[in-house]
Amino acid sequence: MSTSDSKKTEAAIPVTGPAHIVEVTSATLGAVGGAATGAAMAGPIGAVVGAVIGGAMGASSGWAAEQAASDQAQIEADLDEEIGVTGGSVGSPNLKHPPSALNAPSVAAAGGSNAQTEADAAAAGPIQPPPS
Repeated sequence: MSTSDSKKTEAAIPVTGPAHIVEVTSATLGAVGGAATGAAMAGPIGAVVGAVIGGAMGASSGWAAEQAASDQAQIEADLDEEIGVTGGSVGSPNLKHPPSALNAPSVAAAGGSNAQTEADAAAAGPIQPPPS
């Protein structure tokens, strides 16, 4: 999605909104579930007690889920900063890497071989009979 500024894009998932929406939603669902269970087990008084207990458990579960998501987002942001995703140094040509001895980026590009050893040769081909 785009905003009025054509160069700035909007996040697909909204990152702003009412505070504590996860806790409120979890508390509401917990209260409804607790009230239904309490009503089935002990009538109207059970419904009230179940709603209170279910709401408290739902709110605490929602808080824990939101806290875990926040902690994980912070860990990922720190990692992105460390490896240069957000700092702008990914793929930067001015990094200090040791020079290549053959001016080749890898062993395969330098012509490294796939020489097979005797152990590799024995593992190739059809299934071998068990040793006797």
